[in-house]
Amino acid sequence: MSTYTEEVGEKLNDLLEKTYDAEKGFKKAAENTENNALKSYFNGKAQQRYDFGHELKSEIKSFGQEVDKGDSLTGKAHRAWMDVKALFSSDDEEAMLEEAIRGEKASVEEYEDVLGDTSLPSTTSTILRNQKLAIEKGLSTIKTLEDIS
Repeated sequence: MSTYTEEVGEKLNDLLEKTYDAEKGFKKAAENTENNALKSYFNGKAQQRYDFGHELKSEIKSFGQEVDKGDSLTGKAHRAWMDVKALFSSDDEEAMLEEAIRGEKASVEEYEDVLGDTSLPSTTSTILRNQKLAIEKGLSTIKTLEDIS
Protein backbone atom coordinates (compact mmCIF):
# COMPACT_ATOMS: atom_id res chain seq x y z
CA MET A 1 0.00 0.00 0.00
CA SER A 2 1.27 3.45 -0.89
CA THR A 3 1.85 5.99 1.82
CA TYR A 4 0.56 9.52 1.90
CA THR A 5 3.71 11.59 2.16
CA GLU A 6 4.03 15.24 3.01
CA GLU A 7 5.28 15.75 -0.55
CA VAL A 8 2.03 14.27 -1.93
CA GLY A 9 0.08 16.54 0.42
CA GLU A 10 1.96 19.55 -0.95
CA LYS A 11 1.31 18.51 -4.55
CA LEU A 12 -2.39 18.03 -3.85
CA ASN A 13 -2.59 21.39 -2.07
CA ASP A 14 -0.94 23.01 -5.11
CA LEU A 15 -3.49 21.29 -7.35
CA LEU A 16 -6.29 22.39 -5.00
CA GLU A 17 -5.12 26.01 -5.20
CA LYS A 18 -5.04 25.86 -9.01
CA THR A 19 -8.49 24.24 -9.00
CA TYR A 20 -9.92 27.16 -7.04
CA ASP A 21 -8.08 29.58 -9.35
CA ALA A 22 -9.73 27.88 -12.33
CA GLU A 23 -13.13 28.13 -10.62
CA LYS A 24 -12.66 31.89 -10.15
CA GLY A 25 -11.41 32.27 -13.72
CA PHE A 26 -14.45 30.47 -15.15
CA LYS A 27 -16.79 32.61 -13.02
CA LYS A 28 -15.05 35.71 -14.34
CA ALA A 29 -15.37 34.48 -17.92
CA ALA A 30 -19.09 33.80 -17.42
CA GLU A 31 -19.52 37.37 -16.17
CA ASN A 32 -17.70 38.73 -19.24
CA THR A 33 -19.82 37.14 -21.96
CA GLU A 34 -23.28 37.82 -23.28
CA ASN A 35 -23.37 34.55 -25.26
CA ASN A 36 -25.76 32.25 -23.36
CA ALA A 37 -24.03 29.04 -24.50
CA LEU A 38 -20.65 30.34 -23.32
CA LYS A 39 -22.09 31.71 -20.08
CA SER A 40 -23.65 28.33 -19.35
CA TYR A 41 -20.44 26.50 -20.23
CA PHE A 42 -18.24 28.75 -18.07
CA ASN A 43 -20.67 28.55 -15.12
CA GLY A 44 -20.73 24.76 -15.44
CA LYS A 45 -16.93 24.62 -15.45
CA ALA A 46 -16.81 26.87 -12.38
CA GLN A 47 -19.18 24.50 -10.55
CA GLN A 48 -17.14 21.51 -11.68
CA ARG A 49 -13.97 23.05 -10.25
CA TYR A 50 -15.79 23.90 -7.01
CA ASP A 51 -16.79 20.24 -6.72
CA PHE A 52 -13.25 19.10 -7.60
CA GLY A 53 -11.87 21.35 -4.88
CA HIS A 54 -14.10 19.89 -2.21
CA GLU A 55 -13.23 16.38 -3.32
CA LEU A 56 -9.51 17.20 -3.12
CA LYS A 57 -9.91 18.86 0.29
CA SER A 58 -11.67 15.80 1.66
CA GLU A 59 -8.94 13.53 0.30
CA ILE A 60 -6.16 15.67 1.78
CA LYS A 61 -7.87 15.75 5.18
CA SER A 62 -8.59 12.01 5.14
CA PHE A 63 -4.85 11.38 5.15
CA GLY A 64 -4.19 13.79 8.01
CA GLN A 65 -2.64 16.56 5.92
CA GLU A 66 -3.27 20.27 6.31
CA VAL A 67 -5.35 22.00 3.64
CA ASP A 68 -3.75 25.20 2.39
CA LYS A 69 -6.08 28.03 1.56
CA GLY A 70 -4.84 30.61 -0.82
CA ASP A 71 -4.89 32.22 -4.19
CA SER A 72 -1.90 31.57 -6.41
CA LEU A 73 -0.05 34.34 -8.17
CA THR A 74 -0.54 32.47 -11.44
CA GLY A 75 -4.29 32.37 -10.89
CA LYS A 76 -4.47 36.08 -10.16
CA ALA A 77 -2.45 36.81 -13.30
CA HIS A 78 -4.71 34.52 -15.36
CA ARG A 79 -7.88 36.31 -14.17
CA ALA A 80 -6.30 39.72 -14.73
CA TRP A 81 -5.36 38.65 -18.23
CA MET A 82 -8.95 37.51 -18.88
CA ASP A 83 -10.16 40.96 -17.71
CA VAL A 84 -7.72 42.77 -20.01
CA LYS A 85 -8.67 40.55 -22.94
CA ALA A 86 -12.36 41.17 -22.28
CA LEU A 87 -11.83 44.95 -22.22
CA PHE A 88 -9.56 45.37 -25.23
CA SER A 89 -10.23 42.47 -27.56
CA SER A 90 -12.47 43.07 -30.54
CA ASP A 91 -13.49 39.43 -30.33
CA ASP A 92 -13.32 38.86 -26.57
CA GLU A 93 -15.41 35.68 -26.52
CA GLU A 94 -12.90 33.97 -28.79
CA ALA A 95 -10.04 35.29 -26.66
CA MET A 96 -11.69 33.96 -23.48
CA LEU A 97 -12.17 30.57 -25.11
CA GLU A 98 -8.52 30.51 -26.18
CA GLU A 99 -7.46 31.33 -22.64
CA ALA A 100 -9.81 28.67 -21.27
CA ILE A 101 -8.26 26.11 -23.62
CA ARG A 102 -4.76 27.14 -22.53
CA GLY A 103 -5.75 26.88 -18.88
CA GLU A 104 -7.41 23.48 -19.33
CA LYS A 105 -4.37 22.08 -21.15
CA ALA A 106 -2.17 23.33 -18.29
CA SER A 107 -4.53 21.65 -15.80
CA VAL A 108 -4.25 18.32 -17.61
CA GLU A 109 -0.43 18.60 -17.43
CA GLU A 110 -0.60 19.38 -13.70
CA TYR A 111 -2.80 16.34 -13.09
CA GLU A 112 -0.42 14.16 -15.08
CA ASP A 113 2.48 15.43 -13.00
CA VAL A 114 0.78 14.57 -9.70
CA LEU A 115 -0.45 11.22 -11.07
CA GLY A 116 3.17 10.41 -11.90
CA ASP A 117 3.91 10.24 -8.16
CA THR A 118 4.27 6.56 -7.32
CA SER A 119 3.42 7.10 -3.66
CA LEU A 120 -0.20 8.11 -4.29
CA PRO A 121 -2.83 6.09 -2.45
CA SER A 122 -5.26 4.34 -4.81
CA THR A 123 -8.18 6.52 -3.69
CA THR A 124 -6.22 9.66 -4.55
CA SER A 125 -5.15 8.26 -7.93
CA THR A 126 -8.76 7.41 -8.77
CA ILE A 127 -10.01 10.89 -7.86
CA LEU A 128 -7.26 12.57 -9.88
CA ARG A 129 -7.76 10.33 -12.92
CA ASN A 130 -11.51 11.02 -12.90
CA GLN A 131 -11.00 14.78 -12.58
CA LYS A 132 -8.37 14.78 -15.35
CA LEU A 133 -10.71 12.84 -17.63
CA ALA A 134 -13.51 15.37 -16.98
CA ILE A 135 -11.14 18.23 -17.88
CA GLU A 136 -10.09 16.45 -21.08
CA LYS A 137 -13.76 15.94 -22.04
CA GLY A 138 -14.34 19.63 -21.39
CA LEU A 139 -11.56 20.51 -23.81
CA SER A 140 -13.45 18.91 -26.68
CA THR A 141 -16.58 20.86 -25.64
CA ILE A 142 -14.62 24.13 -25.68
CA LYS A 143 -13.51 23.40 -29.22
CA THR A 144 -17.12 23.02 -30.37
CA LEU A 145 -18.01 26.29 -28.60
CA GLU A 146 -15.27 28.07 -30.57
CA ASP A 147 -17.33 27.44 -33.69
CA ILE A 148 -20.42 29.20 -32.28
CA SER A 149 -18.72 32.22 -30.73
